[in-house]
Amino acid sequence: MISSWLSRLGVCLTVLGAAFALNASSQAGAETFPSRSIRIIVPTSPSTPPDIISRIVANALKESEGWTVVVENKPGAVQTLGAIEVLRQPADGHTLLAVGTPVAAAQSLVPNISFSLVNDFAGIAQVTRSGNVLVVNPSVPANTVKELVAYLKQNTDKFNYSSGGFGTPAHLIGEQFKLKTGVVVTHVPYNDFPRAIADLLQGVNSYQFITVLPVIGFIQTGKLRALAVTSRERVPAIPEVPTIAEAGFPELTAEDWVGFSTRAGTPADRIEQLNAAINRVLKLPNVRDALAKMASDPAGGSPAQYNELVKSQVSLWAGVVKDAGLKLPQ
Repeated sequence: MISSWLSRLGVCLTVLGAAFALNASSQAGAETFPSRSIRIIVPTSPSTPPDIISRIVANALKESEGWTVVVENKPGAVQTLGAIEVLRQPADGHTLLAVGTPVAAAQSLVPNISFSLVNDFAGIAQVTRSGNVLVVNPSVPANTVKELVAYLKQNTDKFNYSSGGFGTPAHLIGEQFKLKTGVVVTHVPYNDFPRAIADLLQGVNSYQFITVLPVIGFIQTGKLRALAVTSRERVPAIPEVPTIAEAGFPELTAEDWVGFSTRAGTPADRIEQLNAAINRVLKLPNVRDALAKMASDPAGGSPAQYNELVKSQVSLWAGVVKDAGLKLPQ
């Protein structure tokens, strides 16, 4: 009888010991994260907005959290190579993907795409939001968006609009503009972003939707005319330029954005830890100032809010891709 009782006691102690060990291991794992360098995979080239934003946040995380954060550029294949690289890594929160409009649009642009941005990734936080500005060459006789639409309709299929490449925000917003207004123009994509601006300045192309930073100097000197910004609010750097809604086209409001995601299956406590750290650095004055120079606003928020943004953006641009009949160039 005593031996039976001792046997049962031994089993109980073994179970309790295992439970304590598991709990201790779990707590240790949470306390030691990150246990190595965090990689932020940017699916664009160096010096592009997602790259600069990622480096601003990476440097802030190093200073405020003491983490080692490395930014790596993996451009190509409509910004899908970076996503594929993240999915090759363990679901442990040490590898993040800088996500934006092109990655969301690639879900419908790329035939037989090998991943789902909604199902295969877990959102961490939206980092920034920003608007594009609609600029025209001064030779175009239009001072408002309505005048531009009327002019293009009077000259069907005679003008071009440019972008920094197929599937970029400038391209997608440009196609949305065509769908909503009924204008017929030709899209001219550039792989060389400075060349796209140069040709716009020379009148080779008539207009472009573009981030504010590269063209603010040309707007201020009159070499380009700004008609509207696509954000919900006016941009402080060019406060005299109305929003696209104020210009009479509220359905064309479209904000560009950058957020960080990681591989689905990453422990929730690690996602929360990353989210909290990102939200903290987005409140730092030096980070806000650096983003303001890019005409970008810090976003932040919860992982759930960011996941909803990703879902809505995938759906939005899938509709534009379908309605515009966009196909990847062969």
